[in-house]
Amino acid sequence: MNKIILTAADLDGYLSGSDKESIALMDTKYAETRPYFETIAAGRDASAVKDAEKELIQIYNKMGKTMQDIVRREPAIHVYSFDTPKEVHGEASRLIAKLRNPKTGHEEFVYYVQRAFELLFNFAFTDNALAEKNYLLNNTPVDIPVQNYAVHKIPDVDALVENTVMCVMLRGALLPSMIVSKEIQEYSSTNYVTPFALFRIKRDETKKEHNMEYILDLDKSFFDLEKLNGKDLVFADPMNATGGSLVTIVKYLLEQGVEPKSVKFINVISALKGSLRTIRAIKNAEVYTLWMDPTLNELAYILPGLGDAGDRLNGMDTENNPRNMIQLIADYGANIASLYRSQLRKLEQTVLGE
Repeated sequence: MNKIILTAADLDGYLSGSDKESIALMDTKYAETRPYFETIAAGRDASAVKDAEKELIQIYNKMGKTMQDIVRREPAIHVYSFDTPKEVHGEASRLIAKLRNPKTGHEEFVYYVQRAFELLFNFAFTDNALAEKNYLLNNTPVDIPVQNYAVHKIPDVDALVENTVMCVMLRGALLPSMIVSKEIQEYSSTNYVTPFALFRIKRDETKKEHNMEYILDLDKSFFDLEKLNGKDLVFADPMNATGGSLVTIVKYLLEQGVEPKSVKFINVISALKGSLRTIRAIKNAEVYTLWMDPTLNELAYILPGLGDAGDRLNGMDTENNPRNMIQLIADYGANIASLYRSQLRKLEQTVLGE
């Protein structure tokens, strides 16, 4: 068995004393919500429920302010709802609310994840290129009286994206990685399609957050070390709970002599603890997240979170018949295959070694 294992203790070793104090502070603040959750869930007294909702709003406002103060000291952590103008926060907040909702079905969940990563791409890439513009000239379907052409100005992101490799932490990260790669292709003036590196990594779900293990299965991973050296590595994943999977992969690559130019971790929701572990453990790493949640439960799930994002994106595997990447892509259906055909071709080449 060719496997690499990282533990929660390894990850916590990267945290500073100040980091641990910040994490403990958010744990304490979030613990204040529990009695109000119980009152609202019971729903027996309308007046008590209304009072509990008011208290929760105040607690969440305070937690948001505290997290914003903590993150303000960390230039490598970028939170959309902290760093962008208030005028655009409503869209992000509504997306997160829809993704959190247990009633949001599979197709709708996929749709909102796609919208979220489109916002995140702009946040991580085009916002850094707003001063520079590319001019795109393209013909239109109108050819009377002559062939017509249109000129469009778009942010010049070529220097930011054309050294990137999409690094996929399989299952839940597959579709988000395809989405970000597609955005890179569409904004690149050369129609650049990112290479892919595929890593089979999972958490040991028999363990708790404090003793969790992260297991990288090299026999079921597909990547070329030489093609990762000196590259801007981009990891897109719906959730960053603990940072363990990302750190396991990057630390392994570093041990093999790979020296990435940069590492971007792009998430819909990131826990404070996972964000801090990521930037402490990996040199030149940056976290870009649409939303930050305050803490983790004992199973290493984000609180308040949105459940298992991988299962909600891909559906659940049966215990005796886990799907491989090709099966997952097939399950996405014809619409996804048509939209992301360039990305699917790159993935196919990665797996088959062409």
